Amino acid sequence: MSNKIVEYLGGTVKGNNGSNFVSTESFTGSGKVVGLYFSAHWCPPCRSFTPELARKYTKYKQQYPSFEIVFVSSDRSENDFDSYFSEMPWLALPFNEEGKKNKLMAQFGVRGIPALVILNGETGKVISKDGRADTASETYPTRWKLQ
Repeated sequence: MSNKIVEYLGGTVKGNNGSNFVSTESFTGSGKVVGLYFSAHWCPPCRSFTPELARKYTKYKQQYPSFEIVFVSSDRSENDFDSYFSEMPWLALPFNEEGKKNKLMAQFGVRGIPALVILNGETGKVISKDGRADTASETYPTRWKLQ
């Protein structure tokens, strides 16, 4: 059986220190939850939401190590991507993966940014298409089935 998360993202994503790559297999499987964070440096609502999401991610990642977020960039240059990604505590689809980004946006119906799509790491099925609104509520770990 193929894993949908690996199919969506490929075999590796960029680590948050910018130089290493992380296998997507490491955050797939039973009990895992993956957020796809569609955002860009040039987007004012994104620039406002990212620090809030980073605080909540850091808090919940400690409690729920099975939770991961992958940044899917709509930045216009690799320098903008690198600068913006350096502010994030999670992983990223590499900047040069625009084809995958476009496919993901179409797959999950993302029409504007910022957007946060929450997926079941085992099946790849959508748990929430409105993770951005979910994060305003402290009930989202339960809604997202974080364990």
